[in-house]
Amino acid sequence: MMDGDGTTGTPRTAGMMLRSAREGQGLTLSDIAQRTRIPLRHLEAVEDSKFQALPSTTYAMGFGRAYARAIGVDETEVARALRAELAANYQRPEPLQDLEPIDARRGPSGGLVAAAAAIAIVVLLVVGVFFGTSLFREDEPAAPAATVAGDLGMLPAATPTAAPGGATVPVAAPASGGQVTLTATGPVWVRIFDDTGTLVNKEMAANERYDVPETARNPQIRTGRPDLLTVTLNGSNVPPLGTAERAITVGISADAIRSRATPAPTPSPAG
Repeated sequence: MMDGDGTTGTPRTAGMMLRSAREGQGLTLSDIAQRTRIPLRHLEAVEDSKFQALPSTTYAMGFGRAYARAIGVDETEVARALRAELAANYQRPEPLQDLEPIDARRGPSGGLVAAAAAIAIVVLLVVGVFFGTSLFREDEPAAPAATVAGDLGMLPAATPTAAPGGATVPVAAPASGGQVTLTATGPVWVRIFDDTGTLVNKEMAANERYDVPETARNPQIRTGRPDLLTVTLNGSNVPPLGTAERAITVGISADAIRSRATPAPTPSPAG
């Protein structure tokens, strides 16, 4: 149960608990922002219970927990208070309404119908020209059909080459692909995304692991504490993604991680 605020007997909010502990330690919100890498305006929103200023309830919980850890307050108690406040007070933004009500009896305007018809005619002409000219290009080699492996960025199969005596020797493809795994050594907020959108947006708990999908297209990670993530490629450790000094956004595909693990060639001395 949360204590009263000492004057009115109303329950203390999570923001009141955090502000009281911070001021008791002689710290400013700027000090907390520097410790947690959380923007100052978001810390102010947590202290003032202005959760509508935050991107979502998930962010509110994550920021509150990080704030509590930074000043040594019971993280569980703060989280419990935040859940109660969010359940009672948080309201999702209202969807935008059309400025003009739609009249179901009113059909599309004549100009719109004419424009749509013109576009359809142009499309048909382009398709007809394309396929018509293709029929007369029989002497040209056909383009190779797309494959699932090509779409996913996988290497093609090894191509055999001729060896002396007419025998063929398969050419080995260079090493590529592999399983990238991220393991949290402590609570750390991460956003993992690729060209298709967000894959993960959460606070990973200590010892929690995440296997980056091998089919992800250009996967990347955004985090403020890269030092709290252990990275492995096919089970082998690779150098950390960064340090605690600053937030990062880096690629975490197998090729990107392999390039981090491979030292750059040292130039030969002149002479």
